[in-house]
Amino acid sequence: MAHSHNHTHSHSHPNLKGRKLLVTIVLNILITLAQVVGGLISGSLALLSDALHNFSDVISLVISYVADRLTKRKASLNKTFGYKRAEILAAFVNAATLIVVAVLLIIEAVERFQNPQAIESNLVIWLSAIAILGNGFSVLLLKKEAKTNMNMKSAYVHLLTDMMASVAVLIGGLLMKYHQMYWVDSALTFAIALYLVWMGFDLLKDSTKVLMLFTPTSTPINKIVADITTFESIKNVHHVHIWQLNEDEIHFEAHIDFNEDISLSQFDSILHEIEDLLWKKYGINHVNIQPEFDKKDTKEVIVQD
Repeated sequence: MAHSHNHTHSHSHPNLKGRKLLVTIVLNILITLAQVVGGLISGSLALLSDALHNFSDVISLVISYVADRLTKRKASLNKTFGYKRAEILAAFVNAATLIVVAVLLIIEAVERFQNPQAIESNLVIWLSAIAILGNGFSVLLLKKEAKTNMNMKSAYVHLLTDMMASVAVLIGGLLMKYHQMYWVDSALTFAIALYLVWMGFDLLKDSTKVLMLFTPTSTPINKIVADITTFESIKNVHHVHIWQLNEDEIHFEAHIDFNEDISLSQFDSILHEIEDLLWKKYGINHVNIQPEFDKKDTKEVIVQD
């Protein structure tokens, strides 16, 4: 069985992601502490819910930071892939916690909506404004890496939704201050929670697909098989598996029947052509092929192992 690699790398400095995550962790710890104290003093559930969301951000950012550190560790005899999936696992955990936090907020919002309370709106306004500035800065820090890395995207989504939640809390504070609309506090909490569910579910779905070794959505197996079988020396492509190891690696393995009993050097030449095809057309950078000739086995494209 022959295999090869076409490696892709992030263009970011190797330690830059870690440093950015550390900055956002410190900022969110400070914001969380300020909002907890302010929420208890003012009586604002929206402010406390925002603090809870910020605390979940701290946890998610710590998880993302640890995952980022783990991915830099090298493979070993008992960890042949190293920790390449640490960031995917972090994204899954972060998305799940986002949804759990949202459900808790919905429960609290419903209870408070039935019993609205007067709130010290000035404190709510000032603290939400501070949170907007802090989270806005954090969002800008992670925006670039979030485009290419699922782990960083999970941290980015946490921070972005928290910034938007703080904007909503600020608007609510202004409405409570000038119009005494205290029910807005619960309504905003409910809206924030629904948004968290929507954002968290999408990320949870994507990370689950990777963890479950599902075929990447953008990778059409039937077209790939058809392309490989256009090679004159190839009779059949079967027993195909395609999965995504992490953000940078898509793996392809298959059994290939040849029309003739070719030599190893001939196979090696054909393998290089297949590698180039899969990399340039489908972005597959790890190819593992089992060559066969006149072997009596199942010739279906997908085989239940």
